[in-house]
Amino acid sequence: MNTTNSAITYPVMEHFYTLQGEGKNTGEATYFIRLGGCDVGCVWCDVKESWEADKHPKYTIEEILAWIPLHCPAVVITGGEPAMHNLEALTKAIKENKKKIYLETSGSHPITGQIDWVCLSPKKFKAALPESLPLAHELKIVIYHTSDLEWGEKYANLVNSSCCLYLQPEWSKKEKLLPIIVEYIKQNPKWKLSLQTHKYIEIP
Repeated sequence: MNTTNSAITYPVMEHFYTLQGEGKNTGEATYFIRLGGCDVGCVWCDVKESWEADKHPKYTIEEILAWIPLHCPAVVITGGEPAMHNLEALTKAIKENKKKIYLETSGSHPITGQIDWVCLSPKKFKAALPESLPLAHELKIVIYHTSDLEWGEKYANLVNSSCCLYLQPEWSKKEKLLPIIVEYIKQNPKWKLSLQTHKYIEIP
């Protein structure tokens, strides 16, 4: 690792090897790196402890690379809001190790780095940047209230035509919202259902 990279650090709340639980890549073996720092402030966020970047230890790129098993095919960079950080150096190093890189972001900050798959999950609390929208491979709208269905349509009309469209019930309201979402998708089949399968099977 060159001396420039060795000086770069990222605040990491947690990291673990598991299966992707949501969206297009559900079921794929994936290494998750959850970066600290978020200024979006979703009231229903289940990782609010990630919001303050300074509360989490900082790791060099070399230390982060050492966590990822050689046979692991993909790395998810999530948060928090990972796009708050410049991901150029980190993603370049991960790509040199022959891994696919997935980014989970609200799109509220510029997307940087070598990303293979962008999961864009915009939030009402802080708008996605217009330049983030065409970069999305997957649009995931978290449904907390039925009004979010109409709100999500706005973003469906702004992403590129090849973007996968997903509606996902907010976990605490899934029993109430799932039947509504199912009926909505039946009437609007451009959308697909995303479930937090990792929570159902109780894995990280």
